[in-house]
Amino acid sequence: MKVLVIGGGAREHALCRSLSLDPDVSALYCAPGNAGIAEVAELRPVDALDGDAVTALATELGAGLVVVGPEAPLVAGVADAVRAAGIPVFGPSGEAAQLEGSKAFAKDVMAAAGVPTARSYVCTTPEEVDEALDAFGAPYVVKDDGLAAGKGVVVTDDLAAARAHALACDRVVIEEYLDGPEVSLFAITDGVTVLPLQPAQDFKRALDGDEGPNTGGMGAYSPLPWADPKLVEEVMELVLQPTVDELRHRGTPFSGLLYAGLAITGRGTRVIEFNARFGDPETQVVLARLSTPLAGVLLNAANGTLDAQPALRWSEDAAVTVVVASHNYPETPRTGDVIEGLDEVAAQDAPDAYVLHAGTRREGGSVVSAGGRVLSVTATGSDLAQAREKAYKAVARIRLDGSQHRTDIAAKAAERP
Repeated sequence: MKVLVIGGGAREHALCRSLSLDPDVSALYCAPGNAGIAEVAELRPVDALDGDAVTALATELGAGLVVVGPEAPLVAGVADAVRAAGIPVFGPSGEAAQLEGSKAFAKDVMAAAGVPTARSYVCTTPEEVDEALDAFGAPYVVKDDGLAAGKGVVVTDDLAAARAHALACDRVVIEEYLDGPEVSLFAITDGVTVLPLQPAQDFKRALDGDEGPNTGGMGAYSPLPWADPKLVEEVMELVLQPTVDELRHRGTPFSGLLYAGLAITGRGTRVIEFNARFGDPETQVVLARLSTPLAGVLLNAANGTLDAQPALRWSEDAAVTVVVASHNYPETPRTGDVIEGLDEVAAQDAPDAYVLHAGTRREGGSVVSAGGRVLSVTATGSDLAQAREKAYKAVARIRLDGSQHRTDIAAKAAERP
């Protein structure tokens, strides 16, 4: 089977790496890709937001499966265009992808499905913003209603900062603060059957100790030794299946990857947000632990035959990923700096640790930074402590002027009995 992956970040690199190891994949393409993905897939240029262009490329390549990675093409309806051409595609329709594209839409779906989530207000005027902020009090949680590349959420005790963020958006969702640890749970679905993956935890703040500004994610780990063994079963029953059923009943079935960001609060599990695609950096650790070949699972979801999918097989190993970001991320990240040490990781740390590229490009004979989150190092080990050690050993080999990374990814979880 020929597979075409759309996108060019660390998430797509993780997908391409897994797909490249699948014996059923005869040819693997990525468009537009990045410098690291080029090592496992053939890169092709494409405007990822142009459904007709993506469909034409898939047709030209004879792709038997198209995987749309990022959220923006999904919300733009790229999967619809590919599906209309009769090509199996893993990714929801543009209408169903509004589950991520609009926080207000997601809240409406959750209310109809009885999914537990934070109380919230949708605000479009300064008066509504002030009323909502006053109603909930600090910490203030303000979410841009639209796509914001993982940076549209502000959680702060500063009323002025919360109000400024709200007024900078056309429409915002202001909601109560949810206490407790956060968990990410992915599920693959064909619109009827829901197949959960293993949970992970990511780290949103830029600095150690969960300090600093919010980011797209600075690291992740899986499994979660502290989590209730029945967590996945509970989230399936209370969140994932009801959401998929509600969207199907609305006439907008969701087929693809449904991501639930959860808070384990004192009042029970609550949904923080939904995404309509694999999340970065959690994808890196979840796929590192998946033993089942990936292509067949995604194809079953695309074809509506997920009920025939055998149970997924998982490695007992733990996985940790650490994101290396560019200077001054997430404010005004610097790009164009040469990245050194990648060959050293490949030579000395593989296969237990490896680099997944995000914001990189090839410039002459060098790989240089081309974004805020430049790359992530993913490592596996017999437990989280060993996976952490291997990940940070590999991170230490990478040299990127002015770069930054957190040093506490999975530290507390690795210490827990």
